Amino acid sequence: MIIRDAQFITSVAHESNFLKSDRPIVAVAGKSNVGKSSFINMLANRKKLAKTSNTPGRTRLVNYFDFGPFILADLPGYGFARVSKEEQRRWGRLMERFFERTEIAHVFSLLDIRHDPTAEDLQMIAYLYHYALPFSIVCTKADKLGKSKVKPRTAEIAARVKVGVGDIIATSAETAYGRDAVLSRLDGILAVYNEAFDDCDGE
Repeated sequence: MIIRDAQFITSVAHESNFLKSDRPIVAVAGKSNVGKSSFINMLANRKKLAKTSNTPGRTRLVNYFDFGPFILADLPGYGFARVSKEEQRRWGRLMERFFERTEIAHVFSLLDIRHDPTAEDLQMIAYLYHYALPFSIVCTKADKLGKSKVKPRTAEIAARVKVGVGDIIATSAETAYGRDAVLSRLDGILAVYNEAFDDCDGE
């Protein structure tokens, strides 16, 4: 897959404004400060498509981006303690409604490769399993580890979240490590989606 000119579409604060599209929607989920915006910028091969911040909890909306063959939805980061309980609940409700009301082609669930998955990370993955939502684990910030440590660390995380090592892609937004692997995964995701869509049209 070649991403030619990804563009920001809109930010949504309420479920009534969730986008509906005839193109597949791919969501990006992860805890605050895991590097979702940097991951999106790496995929787009643009530095400032998604706004990045050193302050966790910046993304409080569902941000939509036009990636050509698909729509990417950047979900609010979870697990940030420095906000009120009500704000955390509001974010949680928004995400839950998003998954209930959006036809999702795939979810990229982001984890920081340097740390063990948090309780919130495991809860998110359990949610994806429970509702049979197709997903892949993406481990971010691989450049923060020595090259020889990336594969062993990926295997450790795979064991903790109970997926195969092949279901995890290690990435680095700084070096674009893993970008080709994510784009290849997207090719497969879109092929499956389009085949299913064609089958539905043919019925």
